[in-house]
Amino acid sequence: MQRTRYRKVEAEVPQSYPFHGPRQAGVDSPPQRFGTFAAFDATAANRAALTDMFKALTDRARFLTAGGTPPDLGVGAPPSDSAVLGPTVPADGLTVTVSVGASLFDSRYGLTKPSGLSAMPTFPDDVLDPAWCHGDLMLQICANNIDTVHHALRDLTRHTRDGMQPRYRLDGFGSPPRPAGTPRNLLGFKDGISQPTAEVVWRPDGSSFQVVRFIRMLVEFWDRVSISEQERMFGRRRDSGAPLDGSVETDIPDYGKDSDGKVIPLDSHIRLANPRTPKAESSRILRRPFNYDRGFQPNGTIDAGLLFCSYQQDIARQFETVQNRLAGEPLTDYVTPFGGGYFYVLPGVHDNTDHYARALLT
Repeated sequence: MQRTRYRKVEAEVPQSYPFHGPRQAGVDSPPQRFGTFAAFDATAANRAALTDMFKALTDRARFLTAGGTPPDLGVGAPPSDSAVLGPTVPADGLTVTVSVGASLFDSRYGLTKPSGLSAMPTFPDDVLDPAWCHGDLMLQICANNIDTVHHALRDLTRHTRDGMQPRYRLDGFGSPPRPAGTPRNLLGFKDGISQPTAEVVWRPDGSSFQVVRFIRMLVEFWDRVSISEQERMFGRRRDSGAPLDGSVETDIPDYGKDSDGKVIPLDSHIRLANPRTPKAESSRILRRPFNYDRGFQPNGTIDAGLLFCSYQQDIARQFETVQNRLAGEPLTDYVTPFGGGYFYVLPGVHDNTDHYARALLT
């Protein structure tokens, strides 16, 4: 059985994460408060140009995540940095996680597609917008402050414009624990209480698979639902996050004593997502969710929801198994997935001579 890990509030927010190593940061690192998920289409003319683009991306991410003083290029040249963060760039807990989609492995560059990577399908409860799906590359940029995320994205795109062009982007934020424990989503419930260990995430070469899902929440309709019905749909109490058969959020639901679902309904979200059977252990995923708020939709309703992100060794065995169990759950009346994709998380950058995607390109 996999051990369960509970998210804990750290007394001190990390200000930097190592850039070099066998695995990329930003996957099982402590979640930062802000992030953006930006997908791109590769426009590099050939494999050599694509390699140059990945090298430039590596160099900039290495500098930004460490922080430092940008070089002075002289009064006759454009400044080397936007100065959004001042004359010295702080690390500010920045992580840049680079992954690639199945479409990068078409005939353009002659790359061998990793086994297990495919385009994200449309699931039964999805209403996908093609403009918000897939992509050759995905940049997950997270930091302690929103201006650091903006600065990093601006810098990275500036240095890679000749090799990749934007496809879509969604900004997210994490709520602070209120009043304590795990942060809440925009439906008011604690999200990500039970997390598996990193054993379910990493492949032997330091790679992983990333699933990104943009899920609009019909928050105004949700606010008209009784608290008892809301709690039965989730299987947890809204105030404490405890399962309906428990008293605190870290209590593990005992489905064996509630086989008929009188306490925690059989179709509740937590029960379908993780039935807590030996068979279900192999489908555990590591979630890294954010909330998002994009203002109003054209019809005047609030455009807000969940920026879902998960990491796993095997998308079919893990994420898709969970997703299929959730098909038709009562919560689908209030949430609508509209975008996202599947991506292969590149192994880490080992040292100053290494770069993103080196193993794929050589």
